[in-house]
Parts: sequence; C-alpha cells; structure tokens
Amino acid sequence: MGLFDFLFGNKTKKIQDFKSRGAIIVDVRSKGEYESGAIPGSKNIPLQHLSSKIGELKKLNKPVIACCASGMRSASAAGILKSNGIEAMNGGGWFTLSQKL
Repeated sequence: MGLFDFLFGNKTKKIQDFKSRGAIIVDVRSKGEYESGAIPGSKNIPLQHLSSKIGELKKLNKPVIACCASGMRSASAAGILKSNGIEAMNGGGWFTLSQKL
C-alpha cells in the first residue's frame, strides 16, 4: 500500500465496489458545465439543488458517487448526502472519474 493509498484510501477500489452495487453517479456541476461534457448515464443535480433532491435519491436505495469539475463541490455533496443517510462518496472530477469507471 503506497503512502497515497494510506492517507486517502484506494478510491478506485471504492468506486468499483460502489459500481458493483449499482451506484448512481450524481454530477453536481451547473447545467451549462454538465452539458459541455459528462459521464454517460449520470444525473445532473447542481450542488445548490441537491438538498431538495434528497428524498428522490433516498427512494432509489443505491449508493451515490458524486462528481464535479475538480472534486471540491462533489466533496460537499458527498457530505450532504451522508448526513442525510445516503451512502455516498466523492468521486472527484468527472473526467478522471469517467476513466476509472
């Protein structure tokens, strides 16, 4: 296990675990950012609207991988989701995440 894995965990393994359990990818960028390029099949829920969509996401009963442009907004999104009882992780930037899927 490398230092990076020790400090931050192995995100690729966690992504694969979430994916194997039918995870939903939620892209929290703005609509315009999302339309300029996104992971196929992902849901666009801008960060400022995420709280109003918690009920919908809970009903799906699946883990959530949050992504954005760089990983900052998706970190906030993962925190919001976890605090509302949804299993979630920060997938980081959408482009890098798409390469791990």
